[in-house]
Amino acid sequence: MKEEFQQKIEQSETRIFKAVFPSDTNHYHTMFGGMAMQLMDEVAFIAATRFTRKVVVTVSSDRIDFKMPIPAGSIIELIARVVKIGRTSLDVKVDIFVENMYAEERHKAISGTFTFVALDENKKPCSIL
Repeated sequence: MKEEFQQKIEQSETRIFKAVFPSDTNHYHTMFGGMAMQLMDEVAFIAATRFTRKVVVTVSSDRIDFKMPIPAGSIIELIARVVKIGRTSLDVKVDIFVENMYAEERHKAISGTFTFVALDENKKPCSIL
């Protein structure tokens, strides 16, 4: 049974790349924290949906650590992976990595965990398995 979950976890891992443009940044020319959180929730939602193949909604976000600023002109990669499975809920960890467009460097900039609950047709929590 554990192998089945591991395979589903691997298959539901979701990666999104995005260029950070000046319109995505604040007065310090670094990505808005709220925009980063929105992108994290979106990629986490996609991973949770791919894992469960059910309607899911975000119910919480755990601590989100902003380890370094993300400057305009960067490329970011968001990676979402299921890390905990409950009866009606699951946790998805999201990491954002930042790359300089014109250099071979890559660093983890932000990480956080989002919790989702699966809902049935009556909008009540249902089993995710």
